[in-house]
Amino acid sequence: MDTNFIYQQIQQKKSFLCLGLDPDLNKIPEFLIESSKEPLLDFCKSMVDNINPFCIAVKINTAFFEAYGSEGYKSLELLVKYIKAIYPELFVIADAKRGDIGNSSNRYAKAFFDSLPFDAITISPYLGTDSIQPFLEYENKYAIVLALTSNKGSEDFQLPNDGKLFKSVLKTCNALQNSDKIMYVVGATHPEQLKEIRNIVPNSFILVPGVGVQGGILSEVYSSGANNKVGLLVNSSRGIIYASQGKNCFEAAKIEAKLIQNEMENLLKK
Repeated sequence: MDTNFIYQQIQQKKSFLCLGLDPDLNKIPEFLIESSKEPLLDFCKSMVDNINPFCIAVKINTAFFEAYGSEGYKSLELLVKYIKAIYPELFVIADAKRGDIGNSSNRYAKAFFDSLPFDAITISPYLGTDSIQPFLEYENKYAIVLALTSNKGSEDFQLPNDGKLFKSVLKTCNALQNSDKIMYVVGATHPEQLKEIRNIVPNSFILVPGVGVQGGILSEVYSSGANNKVGLLVNSSRGIIYASQGKNCFEAAKIEAKLIQNEMENLLKK
């Protein structure tokens, strides 16, 4: 899947929504826990089935599966294969935040791009470019590098000294061979920096968490970060998948996703 195809999906669905899947057995509705042998898998599959008309991407947070050991990993594997088989037009992201020396990164790339059919994976750039390069060797696969995250702790290392760290990450990655296969994570809680980031990486897609629950504002993200092909994947996780914890959870999630998509459609018209 290439970025031109992603842009086509944005135009067709009038949306740049990324559905975030962070399934937690303590939050999944009780009726599903009681009725399903694989509640993590069934909860996420039903979410995708219901939200697919309104989103162009799905971000699966692998930690929420790995926390449950081998059974959780089995559910992760079955989920990504299900999405790619039933909804091949969806851009599927492993939110795994990997980042290690070259040999290890080679294995991580193989795990998520060969053994599992993910389209992209989130990468921590702290170990340098040789930890990123192995992910750029795969055709139509993408490394989504953490640039400026939405959490409070981003102020500890990423923002001091006029944000020299995150700017260095952007400029260094942008100069890499196959840099067209790099996307960036930029939190919605940093709209002012998002303008500056867009100037540094004018053509890259930016994955934007932090809208809604964390306080980011969609209209600010769009005005600060959109390029001539939109270039944004705005993620919503908890605000959609936990819109209700009752038997109406999937209908409530659909309503919430439709509200976001409507706002996106209006922004795209402008």
